[in-house]
Amino acid sequence: MGHERLRCYWVLMETAKRVPAIVRRAGRGNSNLVDQFKRALSSGILNLVEGNSRTSAKERARFFDIAIASIAEAATAIDVLAAYGAISESEARGVSESLRIGYAMLISLKRSMGSAV
Repeated sequence: MGHERLRCYWVLMETAKRVPAIVRRAGRGNSNLVDQFKRALSSGILNLVEGNSRTSAKERARFFDIAIASIAEAATAIDVLAAYGAISESEARGVSESLRIGYAMLISLKRSMGSAV
């Protein structure tokens, strides 16, 4: 599949592998925020893959826009979990950095489409 050639896909998948540890540390009192983080990260990855499979530049750009927004939401959820003390600042920084890298790669991917959008 084409998405498997995208480095941003693998960066985001590596971030997703950290989710179980975050869920354990965040505890039950933060389950709504943890669920929102998981949904946003999943949405980002899934929309990246779906957009990459589209042949229409307009549709491709739309799915990439959704992926970009979802990754931004996931990063903010991590920041809020850290602000609440549900996860450590160092863990939040590590996850946030991975999300920022994936976010920047998504932006570059969308820009590489040029004026086709």
